Amino acid sequence: MMLYHARITAIGTYVPERRLTNHDLEKMVDTSDEWIVQRTGIRERRISEPWQYTSDLCAAAVNDLTRRYGKSVSDVDMIIVATSTPDFPFPSTASLLQHRLGIPATGAIDISAACAGFVYGLHLANSLIASGQHRKVLVLGAETLSKITDYTDRTTCVLFGDGAGAVLVERDPDESGFLSYHLSTDGSGGPHIYQTRIADKMNGIELIDKQLLVQNGREVFKWVVRTVPDGMQQVVDKAGLSFEQVDWFVPHSANLRMIEPLCERSGFPLEKALYSLVHFGNTSAATIPLALDIAIREGKIKPGDRALLYGFGSGLVQAGMLVRLQLDPQVNAPAAW
Repeated sequence: MMLYHARITAIGTYVPERRLTNHDLEKMVDTSDEWIVQRTGIRERRISEPWQYTSDLCAAAVNDLTRRYGKSVSDVDMIIVATSTPDFPFPSTASLLQHRLGIPATGAIDISAACAGFVYGLHLANSLIASGQHRKVLVLGAETLSKITDYTDRTTCVLFGDGAGAVLVERDPDESGFLSYHLSTDGSGGPHIYQTRIADKMNGIELIDKQLLVQNGREVFKWVVRTVPDGMQQVVDKAGLSFEQVDWFVPHSANLRMIEPLCERSGFPLEKALYSLVHFGNTSAATIPLALDIAIREGKIKPGDRALLYGFGSGLVQAGMLVRLQLDPQVNAPAAW
């Protein structure tokens, strides 16, 4: 069977206007700016308005993409939205986005892979195009985590924010921008981070049923530091490359104190890690596209650069992918954040 090439051709992002700073949180819970920065690296996060939902953030991110790159999405033949905070359990956020964008004929699905969702979306998009079944796929990572955050829990409310990132993945006649991948799952760790809906037990464990996000940060941290460096190595090995030949490491921006040991254990220089947490917090599926766009806006990423994208989170799931970044030229400057 003939395999087709795919690459990321454009990116767009959106974050709500409202800022929630560490000093704001000092007035809400027993915490301090110094405590938050020392333990997470986060200084502020963006919060959606009561009337803003994940589909709204998605539409704004796509509008940013089309304006900056002069792209049309009317012929997109699949929309993939990675989110843990859909507007509704059903219909899908992707179907709401199809209507908002006015795309006449496209598939539309949501995927639930938490903070690894965006990389999973890219993996699916590449597979759909490589198979020859699709030509143009819109992949989004978007969250309105503030709507499920417990603002009485000082260990979690300091982390999360809202945002969205969108990329266009298109068939390329010459070469693929997707070099290798690694997926891994450990469902036994599901009770370490969850939000209850219908079930009140998981793996025989009674859950805290308050419809808000619950996280055992210590256990998640230990799992990430123990397993992700090996996954990073597998991605690079599958591509027949070394870490020295990778230009950027783009991990899920959960916590700077989590990214530091990942770099240390893998031997990847921290100064070549891209993250979005300082001003946007942990936006789950949106952290990686936001980090990529920050680097693009700052002129760090050059055409042809190799980037190791790595998401990890609730499930416990992880997804790594090595990509060659060869986006089309921008025709308009990105809007201010």
